[in-house]
Amino acid sequence: MARAAIVRRPVELTVEGESDLTGFAGGPPSYPSTVPAMSNARLGLLMFLGAETMFFAGLIGSFLVFRLGSEIWPPLSQPRLPLGVTGVNTFVLLLSGWTAHRALNAIRNGESVGLVRWLGGTAMLGILFLCVQGYEWVRLVHFGLTVSSGIYGSTFYTLIGFHGLHVLLAAVWLLVILIQARQGRFTAGRHVVVETFTLYWTFVVGLWPLLFTLVYLI
Repeated sequence: MARAAIVRRPVELTVEGESDLTGFAGGPPSYPSTVPAMSNARLGLLMFLGAETMFFAGLIGSFLVFRLGSEIWPPLSQPRLPLGVTGVNTFVLLLSGWTAHRALNAIRNGESVGLVRWLGGTAMLGILFLCVQGYEWVRLVHFGLTVSSGIYGSTFYTLIGFHGLHVLLAAVWLLVILIQARQGRFTAGRHVVVETFTLYWTFVVGLWPLLFTLVYLI
């Protein structure tokens, strides 16, 4: 009597709660890649801006202590701050914030030419703001307002000076980015540097109306 053929089939191993393993033919199972919700550069800059906010909060707090504790402000012997010129200069800086966001929107849409154009406009406005502010400082020093002239002068140059330093550093960063943009370094999918710069520039621009109101108007 012929023996019946015995067919041996491979046993398929399964894991409870999962589909059959396909490692024999298709390789290990694939898992969806996770993309961070925020880049490390953006997260690092946000942390830095948090520290900067506390720094300027301390300066503003010190200024308010001296300002509210003085019966006459500014002192009669000190020159008055130039409201008209600084008001126009405030508009210049606010306009630079708008052009910076236009540059970011341009590169997000893949418009490298628009990026260069709007970054160039931002650079010119930022440098103009610094030049006007520097010219006014020279005039104030000539009229007797110095760091050593009293609390009024020291608080003015400390608070406004640190903001001007931040604008200067941001302008230098902007010029570096502008050179890279002219070289075609940024695309619609690769422009983290432009995003982080725009965030920092927005912080610097947004801080100025508060300082202008406290120091020049109140």
